[in-house]
Amino acid sequence: MAHDDRTDERPRWVGVGHSALDDAARAGAEAARAAMTGPEPRLVVVLAAIAYDLDALVRGVRSVTGDTPLVGCSTHGEIWAGGPSDGTVLVMVLGGAGFSATVASVQDVAGRQREAGAELARALRDTGAPMHPHAVLMLFTDPLVPDQEAVLRGIYEVFGASVPLCGGAAADRWTVGRAFQLCDDRVLSGAVSAVLLRSDAPLSVALGHGWQPVGEPMVVTRCDDGRVHTLDDEPALDAYLRRVDAPVEAYTDVAAFTDFALTRPVGIGRLTGAEVRNLATEPDLEGRTIAVGHAPPGGLTWIMAGDEASILGAVSTTCEAALAPLDGRPPLALLTFSCSALRTVLGTAGTRREAELIGDVCGGAPFAGFYTGGEIARTRGIDGFHHQTLVVLAIS
Repeated sequence: MAHDDRTDERPRWVGVGHSALDDAARAGAEAARAAMTGPEPRLVVVLAAIAYDLDALVRGVRSVTGDTPLVGCSTHGEIWAGGPSDGTVLVMVLGGAGFSATVASVQDVAGRQREAGAELARALRDTGAPMHPHAVLMLFTDPLVPDQEAVLRGIYEVFGASVPLCGGAAADRWTVGRAFQLCDDRVLSGAVSAVLLRSDAPLSVALGHGWQPVGEPMVVTRCDDGRVHTLDDEPALDAYLRRVDAPVEAYTDVAAFTDFALTRPVGIGRLTGAEVRNLATEPDLEGRTIAVGHAPPGGLTWIMAGDEASILGAVSTTCEAALAPLDGRPPLALLTFSCSALRTVLGTAGTRREAELIGDVCGGAPFAGFYTGGEIARTRGIDGFHHQTLVVLAIS
């Protein structure tokens, strides 16, 4: 699929290619060829199943796109106009004189998250790349690194609120134990890869979810390093399980806890509302803590409730919110980041409907996305890491 904008002297285009071939190099090349629909490619985004040999897949992509800046990651599933898929690769290419892109990465992030975020931001800021009136910073992080919000705070130290953030955490399908980030010809782990995308026309980030707080809030009474130790002075895991009437086995069995918690996230109070956190992927049954990212002592947290209808309703409204700031221009493309935990709620039919709803809002423009290990969206303030949320980047 492709779409271009030739209303001025600086033609701009976005193409999306897909491949389900088993051979990684051939799959990368096939998807890249389908996405290369115009001249002057400026950025390549690769979203690939973790089962692929990602080094070979990247070589296949770059055999078509050359040294065009490249970013991306491993996925928990891919989203495009053909519907949701697993075990495949998506390639999105942005091209034309109206775009410029600078990519960078930092490795060994764990233990120095804030420092790594600032280091990454400085690398992107100090390249002297061509300036355009609109910009967005897109990140691909590692979900196995704790306290992702510290990375965002490090970026904020350098960029402040001048550039909105979007992106997602790579996925390991909850079984592999490693997730991968892509930057140019490198396949990384425990890293953050990023692109500072600049554009002559508006870029817009929106986020939304279909969850609502229920019941009375609980107070964070002790926390550190992205984990809450106590809620209302009770071990946080026990306070959570009691509030959601969890079965007895969820208190002591990791698999039972994960299955139960996937559809029962919590919300962390922010000035902009409750940010959703998925507790299922980092259970601490021994220490009885929960991982929710940055949650200040004295802050509030709620049990969140939602279902297939509320989540799908948020898909359309979030996509429409992303298009609203484009000054009336039709979108060239959408890039979406949807939480892998939502697949449990939506099921097969629901994920197909999710792709259809995104396509309806696009109005024929291409889109690509993936199921993430966490979503990134910050349009104001410092924090911006989310779970069970849809983040949309609209490109005009």
